[in-house]
Amino acid sequence: MLELKNVSMSFQDRRILDDVSLQVQRGEILVVIGPSGSGKSTLLRLMIGLLKPDSGQIWVDGREISHLDEDELNQIRRNMGMVFQYSALFDSMTVGENVAFGIRQHTKMPEEEILRVIRRTLRMVGLMGRENAMPSELSGGMKKRVSLARAIALNPTIVLYDEPTSGLDPVMSATINRLIMSTRRILGVTAVVVTHDMESAFTIADRIAMLYDEKIVAIGTPDEFRQSVNPVVQQFIAGVKTSCIPVQRRAKE
Repeated sequence: MLELKNVSMSFQDRRILDDVSLQVQRGEILVVIGPSGSGKSTLLRLMIGLLKPDSGQIWVDGREISHLDEDELNQIRRNMGMVFQYSALFDSMTVGENVAFGIRQHTKMPEEEILRVIRRTLRMVGLMGRENAMPSELSGGMKKRVSLARAIALNPTIVLYDEPTSGLDPVMSATINRLIMSTRRILGVTAVVVTHDMESAFTIADRIAMLYDEKIVAIGTPDEFRQSVNPVVQQFIAGVKTSCIPVQRRAKE
């Protein structure tokens, strides 16, 4: 389904990922955690082909994508959706136009069918009837939901989430968590979620992977993470800053 094999990545003279291997199982929700600047968002951008690794392989649905050209990557991306950290909506477009952006860019779907997709996806994220609203009229949580509707509009097999609960209050964070889980249940998608929110991670994850010091240092179920004796894992979960987890200058994630 989705696999990184011995992937390394640097920005200028700074190594971000070093020989990282990770396999995402079909239909699971894999949550990636780690300190700021550890390369979590870089990992997502590699998975969707927005970045190319210095070395290693990235496999999506049986194809190695690191050497594909942009046209070939766009074919792969038709089966993938991404929810960006800051929603990345087009301010000059209505909600409906934002949701339909990828459809109109990459397909020849009839306009009548596009309107049905807009209504269906907005209903799934609890925004039915808001297709004519502008992004400036929406709360942060509503923008995240529009971003999710856009990500699932083409019925992807994989959805990538970059900090989906960042900046949201606890009630809206819980709403986003439920949407991530219901999207997996209803559409059968595979999801990779980057987050700092450990409550969200423990709520939605089938498995959790931790990035630290350029590598995956732990991977397992939420229960296995809670019971881990790895001091880096325990300090991150507890939110305790010690010498084990130094403050890092932020990577170009």
